[in-house]
Amino acid sequence: MLPSLDGLTFAPTGRAETGEVDTATRFGYREQDGRVWASYQGGEIVHGHLVGTRVGDTLEFRYVQLNQAGETSSGRCVSELSRLADGRLRLDETWAWESREGSGTSAVEEVLPARREARTTY
Repeated sequence: MLPSLDGLTFAPTGRAETGEVDTATRFGYREQDGRVWASYQGGEIVHGHLVGTRVGDTLEFRYVQLNQAGETSSGRCVSELSRLADGRLRLDETWAWESREGSGTSAVEEVLPARREARTTY
């Protein structure tokens, strides 16, 4: 099993045809005892939350979000966790809206923290 998602940040690799999240959206994941949850925002998303479970490297969750147009929507998702060649984590997602028509696939990848430049004092 791959490591915990707790404290990690993920960003979409693109925008799905019937989706609303895009490369400007950031997901802040938490995980404890087989439970996963995240808050997300950015791009078209003003505020979003997801909550679900993790068994092995499979996540199943529901999400609800508010977009820039003031519309709320919700859906469900199954994601498979994998490791990229550079060591970062990736979630390949299969999702469907529950509050409106549409479904699709997408991916989010771990965003590494920005490296701080070393400061030299003279």
